[in-house]
Amino acid sequence: MRIMGIDEAGRGCVLGDLVISAFVVESPCDVALREAGADDSKKLSKKRRAAAREALGALGAPDVRRVTPAQIDAGNLNQLEEATIVDLIRHWRPAHVFIDALGHPKTLPALERRLRAQLPADLQVELTIEPKADGTYPVVGAASIFAKTTRDDALTAIDAEHGPLGSGYPSDPKTRRWLQAHAATGAPWPDFVRTRWQTVQDLAQAALL
Repeated sequence: MRIMGIDEAGRGCVLGDLVISAFVVESPCDVALREAGADDSKKLSKKRRAAAREALGALGAPDVRRVTPAQIDAGNLNQLEEATIVDLIRHWRPAHVFIDALGHPKTLPALERRLRAQLPADLQVELTIEPKADGTYPVVGAASIFAKTTRDDALTAIDAEHGPLGSGYPSDPKTRRWLQAHAATGAPWPDFVRTRWQTVQDLAQAALL
């Protein structure tokens, strides 16, 4: 019974990719996943995430997809995320998929209908979509760790050339300082910036005043 967990990292960021990760196991193995460190990645230290990622690799298959800032600027974030989830399910054809909630609980039945409408008719898959699923279901916790570590590694690489960038979230003072400093130069935004986000547009406009 193939089982898949899906989670993302970087949805609310203004910098860097949205990373969507699946983690696939061929049969239920919650105890082994927990022992390997599967959990909500935000609860874990960087060191524990790295150790968990290495241990989890022996228990299942991660499949990590990246949605770039250019794609986000040109499209719709929800649609891009849902399309990626559908592609992951179509590729792996699991019997059961556990997904960390993508919105308010009241919106989740409609989300499930949209996902099912895009899946092949012959694919009989059970969907469990819940808030905080990364802490509830170990297979989603495993996906969370791969999403978080992949995004963090990518942001660290960008930081080395352009930093300090902070976390990439608009509420992060370090991120805001970098955005303000870059806006003041008048130079085009680098390709790792989501330029359609209101925070970025406001800072660019303020730099012109």
